[in-house]
Amino acid sequence: MKAKLRLDPYLLALFGSVVFASLVPARGGFATWLDHATDAAIALLFFLYGGRLSPREAWEGARHLRLQGTILTFTFVLFPLLGLSLRAAAPDLLSAELYTGLLLLCALPSTVQSSIAFTSIARGNVAAALTAASISNLLGVVLTPMLLAVLLRREGGALSGHAIQNLAVQLILPFGLGQVLRRWLVPWVTRQKSSLGYVDRGSILLVVYAAFSEGVVSGVWQKISPGQLGRLLSVDALLLAVVLLLTTAFSRALRFSKEDEIAAVFCGSKKSLASGLPMASVLFAQASVGALVVPLMLFHQLQLMACAWLAQRYARRP
Repeated sequence: MKAKLRLDPYLLALFGSVVFASLVPARGGFATWLDHATDAAIALLFFLYGGRLSPREAWEGARHLRLQGTILTFTFVLFPLLGLSLRAAAPDLLSAELYTGLLLLCALPSTVQSSIAFTSIARGNVAAALTAASISNLLGVVLTPMLLAVLLRREGGALSGHAIQNLAVQLILPFGLGQVLRRWLVPWVTRQKSSLGYVDRGSILLVVYAAFSEGVVSGVWQKISPGQLGRLLSVDALLLAVVLLLTTAFSRALRFSKEDEIAAVFCGSKKSLASGLPMASVLFAQASVGALVVPLMLFHQLQLMACAWLAQRYARRP
């Protein structure tokens, strides 16, 4: 399979939702209805996540403790430390909202689909990548909000009690229910895989439109100048480059096989857009979500482009 540097069509749809919300934001009664629809879509999204993820497969594949531990350390320890370091090194580089969005990015779990796909293209340890991505997402439902609370408190902020309540009702409870009902859901989910893919992506597009609609009404584009966007793109690129270099260096220092190194690099360097957008909508006020998810959306495209090139380079080895 040949990897190409190209724009992800789904990411184009996400940016299209941003443009549409900027031109035609939801207002009045429609905005109220959209809020309720978004809440329901997020709950459905995490219910389906719970129904798909197999805890048994994840834990059975966790025997390679050094590899799995390395990936989880990069995902939930190194990334947050790098986010804090960037703030300390350049406190005035980004606005407060964009920096909070950067911390959200750093606290998120790894991706599932693209981590596995790039590991496969690069001829790496696909089973280990599947396990690592599954464990990361299982833990991320709880770890991401906890990490974010710690990071924000360190910076003088905090998650409100209402945000914690929303987290339980819209994320943890549906996810847990999906896990409980998984044995009955799996046959249906397998049959409806293609249709449910549209449900997943459509739900996230709805979240993006709702978030940016409220952001536009509250003046989000007046808060983010072209100069700030340029600086944010540079920060995202630097963050991704540092993590790719460190995951490669640590894998070789630990004497992983080339296949395990590939799994560590691709799983340890990615952040999940699918988890991040709904979580941001649940944990933060709608008026601020539009600005908060910009770092994640830019990082997502950067990681796809960089990892497509890197996977092709790994694949060319003898």
